[in-house]
Amino acid sequence: MILVSAAALSILVLTALLLVRETDLHKPTPVSPFQHLDERKAAIYENLRDLQFEFRVGKLSDADYQQTKLDLQRELAQVMAQADQLKSELKLSPQPVTLHEPRPTESVSAATRCSTCGATFPQPLKFCGECGAPMGSQQKGQRA
Repeated sequence: MILVSAAALSILVLTALLLVRETDLHKPTPVSPFQHLDERKAAIYENLRDLQFEFRVGKLSDADYQQTKLDLQRELAQVMAQADQLKSELKLSPQPVTLHEPRPTESVSAATRCSTCGATFPQPLKFCGECGAPMGSQQKGQRA
């Protein structure tokens, strides 16, 4: 009985293999050759954000923060160099980088620029996101 079941199963599998055409199969979704580099780059950026947060809350000394930041930046540079090398090997034209430049009508108000560290932000804030100093109307008395 077992031998008959095994033979029937073998015939069924062999028939399926012979009758299924390649055109009947779904084509796999193509994987980007840059996917692993993009994932690594995203992980490094996340690590840099976490590192900056931990430094701001006092978990890291300045020397540890600077060294770890430098190591992560070097690793990021290597990943970006690998992506550039892969683009050149695949003969892909580089995408133009467009940076947001302030329009002539846009002005940086006291609420969007920190007078302590010089950081600028797209919207008015009460405190600087970089150094924590008061911004906006609270700084007007300090400016001379």
